[in-house]
Amino acid sequence: MSERVYYNPRMPLAVYRELAAHLQLLEGVSVRLLPQTCSHFDYDLSQIEGIAVTVSPTSSPHTQIRLEEILHYYALRHGGWQY
Repeated sequence: MSERVYYNPRMPLAVYRELAAHLQLLEGVSVRLLPQTCSHFDYDLSQIEGIAVTVSPTSSPHTQIRLEEILHYYALRHGGWQY
């Protein structure tokens, strides 16, 4: 299994949870929300550091395409991903 981490420091917690719910509907995809690690409070930062997405090696090519489409959708609406 390969894990990739996506960061968007301005994406709200609720949006991260929504994204995780969408991604977990894909067969062979699991998601972990990463807690914020910033040592000081900042209103402009998300409560979540990022999202770790793991895709099973046996997942279909359609799953990978759909995963990229969903991530692209959220990136367009909430300002790109950092890796």
